Amino acid sequence: MANEEVIIKSKEVFYRGQSLDNLKTLDVREVAKYLSARSRRSVLRNFDKLENFIKRCEKINAKNKKIRTHLRDIIIMPKMVGMTIHVHNGKEFDEVRVVAGMIGHRLGEFALTRSKVTHGSAGIGATKGSKKDKK
Repeated sequence: MANEEVIIKSKEVFYRGQSLDNLKTLDVREVAKYLSARSRRSVLRNFDKLENFIKRCEKINAKNKKIRTHLRDIIIMPKMVGMTIHVHNGKEFDEVRVVAGMIGHRLGEFALTRSKVTHGSAGIGATKGSKKDKK
């Protein structure tokens, strides 16, 4: 085995019985048939908005620029797999790398708007009960 070349084939990705390569060739409305009910309904109502976003992403991606958006309600489609999209979380843009497992979810699900609160030590004038001495 030491002298033989080992060729590792990438695992083909499927979504609801269809290969990812096949889904990338389909129209947005045709891909909607494979989505869950809520996502499908959203795509069919706003397919023009979604198509414009995908075209914009492909154009910006070809120029090797950052794709920045405030559209957190966009459904992730197969054509977006492999892209890095910077989604606004209310304060800044979070980098979201789109993978096959995200298809059918919304962009906003991956750019969290709330962060964990970290409290500092008790300040001047604080009561003795709120000051915890470390001995």
